[in-house]
Parts: sequence; structure tokens; C-alpha cells
Amino acid sequence: MKIKKADLEKVAALREQYPDMDLPEIAFVGRSNVGKSSMINAMLNRKSLAKTSSTPGKTRTINFYRVNDDLRLVDLPGYGYAKVSKKEKGSWSSIINTYLNHRENLIEVILLVDARHEPTDQDKQMFEAIRQIGYSGIVIATKADKISKSKYNKSANIIAKKLGMEVKENIIFFSSTNKEYVDELWDIFEDMIEFHREEE
Repeated sequence: MKIKKADLEKVAALREQYPDMDLPEIAFVGRSNVGKSSMINAMLNRKSLAKTSSTPGKTRTINFYRVNDDLRLVDLPGYGYAKVSKKEKGSWSSIINTYLNHRENLIEVILLVDARHEPTDQDKQMFEAIRQIGYSGIVIATKADKISKSKYNKSANIIAKKLGMEVKENIIFFSSTNKEYVDELWDIFEDMIEFHREEE
């Protein structure tokens, strides 16, 4: 996809703050510091549209990025950061669950995990929730430039086993640093959008 225009359209914590449901949305969820913002910047060919932070757990809102007036990429709050209170963790969980369960124009939810490490129990819970809602269970393994390509298969096996994935091919390795697989991801997203439009 050629990116002609990309903007941060809305920053929301409450359902009434969401933008209109006029465009299909693809949402990304994952642990704090897994690289969601960096991935969105790489996908949109922008350096700092999505704000990255060296402080995990800083994003406590849902960020809606409008792309070419055709779709939205949605950055959900990161989870799993230990140095926050139970109240804050509960708040983030509520923000994520409200969005996932009430957004009729949401066509896919994609889990991001770190390619270098085994997914956590929270990642597994999130993956199971995504599958139960009815989404396909695509996983993006970020920071892939930090491991050699010869280790991709081993990493994929570890991720698939931990998450209980039936289709290992649903794991996509991605690097925001060298932007590897940006085009492939856009091909996948465009197929999702096309399928969604045919279903309407």
C-alpha cells in the first residue's frame, strides 16, 4: 500500500471518545515495550507519528491512526508492566476489553510478541481471548533484527507452543529497524480489508 496520508485521528480512553465506525480497523495489542508504536511508524513510513517511549506502560489510551482515509490502525494500551498498581492494570484491561467487545468495524486484532523471548502467560491469555472473540490469531514477532534468520524457525516453534497456535505460519517476523516485511504485512492487511468489504 502506498501511504498518501496518515494522521493520529483520536486518542481515547472511553468508548464515547472513539471515532465514528466509518472505516475498517486493525488493532494491535501486546506487552508494554514490545514495539507497537515503532511498528506502526514503520508501517506508515513515519519516524514519530506514533510516540515511542523508553518507559514501559506509559501508553494508557487507545490511539487511532487514520490511513489514506481507507482504514485505521489502532494501538491498544500495553499490558504486563510490573511497576504499576493493580488499579492501573485493571483500568488498562477494561480499556482493551471495552474496545474489543464493542467495536463493530474492527476486522482483526493482532498480537505482538518479542521474537527473542518466549511469550508470557499474559500473552497466552490475550491470544486465547482474541481467538475466542473470533479473530484469526495472527501474531507479529517484533524485534526480529535482534536474532539471526536461522533462528526464526526455533523462535516460531517456541511462540506457537506457548500460545497454543494451530498454524505456525500465522507468525510473522517483523523489524521496525530495517522495515523487513512491511510490504508483506500491507498485502495481508489489504486482503483483510477486501474480504471485509465483500462480507458487508
